Parts: sequence; structure tokens; C-alpha cells
Amino acid sequence: MNPNTEKNTKQVHGLARFFHLLDEQEDYQQITETITKGVVFSGTNLWVLVFAIFVASVGLNVNSTAVIIGAMLISPLMSPIMGIGLGLGTYDLDLIKRSIQNLSFAVGVSLFASTLYFLISPLNQAHSELFARTSPNIYDVLIAFFGGLAGIIAITSKQKGNALQGAAIATALMPPLCTAGFGIATLQWDFFFGAFYLFIINSVFISLATYVTVRLLKFPSANNSNPQSQLFLKRIVIAVVSLTLIPSIYLGYQLTQAERFNFKVNQFIENEVVFEDSYLLNKNISFAENSIFLTIGGSEIDSATQKELQEKLKLYELKNTQLVIKNTLSFKNQYQELNRERNNRVSYLSNEILLKQKEVLLYKQKLDSINDLEEFNSLIVKEINALYPYIKTTHLSKNLQADSLSYQVFISSTKPINQKEINNLKKWLEIRLNTLLIGIYVIKEEY
Repeated sequence: MNPNTEKNTKQVHGLARFFHLLDEQEDYQQITETITKGVVFSGTNLWVLVFAIFVASVGLNVNSTAVIIGAMLISPLMSPIMGIGLGLGTYDLDLIKRSIQNLSFAVGVSLFASTLYFLISPLNQAHSELFARTSPNIYDVLIAFFGGLAGIIAITSKQKGNALQGAAIATALMPPLCTAGFGIATLQWDFFFGAFYLFIINSVFISLATYVTVRLLKFPSANNSNPQSQLFLKRIVIAVVSLTLIPSIYLGYQLTQAERFNFKVNQFIENEVVFEDSYLLNKNISFAENSIFLTIGGSEIDSATQKELQEKLKLYELKNTQLVIKNTLSFKNQYQELNRERNNRVSYLSNEILLKQKEVLLYKQKLDSINDLEEFNSLIVKEINALYPYIKTTHLSKNLQADSLSYQVFISSTKPINQKEINNLKKWLEIRLNTLLIGIYVIKEEY
């Protein structure tokens, strides 16, 4: 009788029947064949692996999540990893060796193909999808383990559904290898070691999930197994899992501490870094350096206020955190400077306008004076002609350069004029004009 059939004879009641797997479980031999067929990388499996590597590399290179998911769906890497878990669970040393050899070969091909791609690709800038594979931690362990459980449960079930494909996406075996290839191609070893460690985590805990499931489902042991080899394999499992788990626990602790630090810093910024006429333009929070760098725009934050903020960090359990505030744009100072420049400009233009107005007024006065003088000159000429008929022409000219009003007189006569007559004319004109004469100038004419 098939071992599965013997197990199914036991009736399951109550809530446990909803979690019962044996009714849907595939035959042991069928499960083993399904896994072992995918262990060997040759022919179709190898070409699919190479193509999946290139697809994942392109997705990482252009930062396309959809392309990376597609590569994970077509990747055949999970089979040899589950083969290792199945071999450990059934104490099949031959299956373990074949699975490790083929997985090592697949890893080598994957690293070569991804390195080759990134060497010839003109795009060598690291994006978020690449960075996401460089910092593994305990949470990646949980994802790999539970994803592996989902995958092996799907394989052991007659109703496989799409759980295996989902597990392939969740555990993400292909992207870490491609990221490691990027690290080799660009000589960025932090990318290589971080990504390769993530691949090791995924591989080890998928194998562990398979091992645990195989043992719980009581798969029959291999014919060539013995108690000594079984004990040895168990010790190997414990050692490998421990060595893989310990660094991830530390990294997970660092991650939670960093998240806690960021949360407290954001609380501090939200509650305390609030000022009138000031705006937070940028923040740089560094858990590694235990520092907060803030860029503020608006009114300048003086040293006293900065010192007060530094003291308030203690209220948020950030006692030893360094706070640096930089005022990059002081809008108030800029406004005052612009206002000062505007006022200076307005004052300068006002003075210029006043000067121009004075010049215009002066020219207008001169023009009015000239017009008045012409009218006055015609009247004086008539009066002089009545007194001195022999004076032919008379021209009065105001001396505008002098401090007080004065005139110059130019006359021409039809006969010679002696000095006495000139003096008498000068006196008469001074009385008539009510001002002093600079002089009377006689223009000689032919008599």
C-alpha cells in the first residue's frame, strides 16, 4: 500500500481538517521526480537560465520592476535548491551532491552572463532595484523560508495552482545573482558581497523549508542512508543555517535600529523644527553617523535657537545625535535687501527728476524772459526814436549770467553820437528799466 494511502485512512475532524494536506498530497515518487528533473542544468533548463539572467540584468539596469518579476518567473534556479532540501530530508547523499554541483554550475553561469552584460552595457548607474539587493537581513530570511514553504507545499500538492510562481517571485533568486554580476563588472565589491549573501540566504532557507516539509510529511528515507550519515547531515543543516542566520540577525537588528532612529528624528522635525517664515527644504538623516542635517529656507535660525533644538533632541531619545542646520535661502534678508535697493533707486530717480524739473523751469524762465524782452524791446525802441530820431536801431539784451538782473544795449545811429549823448541815454534807460546798465555799445555804420 502507498504510504500516502495509509495516512489518508485516518479521519481528521474539527478545525484541523481545514489545514489537512494529506488528502491533496501527490505521491512521494511523483514529487521526487518533479524536483529531481529540474535539478540538472542542461539543454532547455540551461538556456532558460541564461535567458532569464539577461532579462533580469536588463530589468535591473533600467530599473524596471515588471521585467525583473518576469525574469524570476522563468528562472529554473529553485529546482536544485529544493533538490538539496529534499536530499537532506530523505538523507539522499547522491541527490544532495547532484543538486549542489548543478546549483554551483548555475551560479557560475549566472555570474558570468550577468557580468558580461554589465560590462558591455552603456548604463552603469546603480538604481533602486540594484540597491535593494545589497542589504539583506533577518526579514529576507523570513521571506525565503516562508516562500520556500509555499513552493514545496505547492509541489507536493495535486492542486499546484500558481503558488510555485509566487514563491519564485517572493524569494527572488535571480536578481541577487545579477546584482552580484553588476558588482563584479563595476568593481563595486559591496554590491557583490551584499547581493551574493542575499542569494545564499534565499538558497539556504528555501532548502531548509523543503527539508522541514519533507520531514513533517514523513518522506521515506533513501535506501543507502544510515544513522551515522543522518546525524552528520543534521549537523550540517544546523551549522549552515546558523552561519547564514547569525549575520542576518545582526543586520536585521541594525535595520530596526535605523528605522527606529528615523522615526524619532522625523517626529522631532515634525514637532520642533517649525518656525514662522521658515521652511524645511531638505533633510539628511544618517543613522551610521548619528547625525541630522537640515537645510532651512526663510528667516535665519540663529545659534541660540539651534542650541535649544540640540537640547530638545534628548526628549526624543536622541541624546548623542548631532544636529546641523544650514540656512541656504533667507527670504527675509533678501526682501530687506531688495527693499533697500528699491528705496535707493527711488531716491536716486526722485533726485534726478527734481534736477530735470529745475532745468526745465530755468529754460522756461529764460524762454519767457526772451519773449518778454522782445516785446519790451519794441516799446523801448519807439521811445528812444522819439527822443533821438537819429538812432536807427536799438537792441536790449539781458545778462542772464549775472546774479542780479542787468541789461546790455546795442544801438546804431545815422550820425555820430558823442559820449555825452551816450551817458544821457544810459541814465534815461536805467531810470526807464529800473536797473543798471552794463553798457551801451554803438555799432558803427556808414554815415
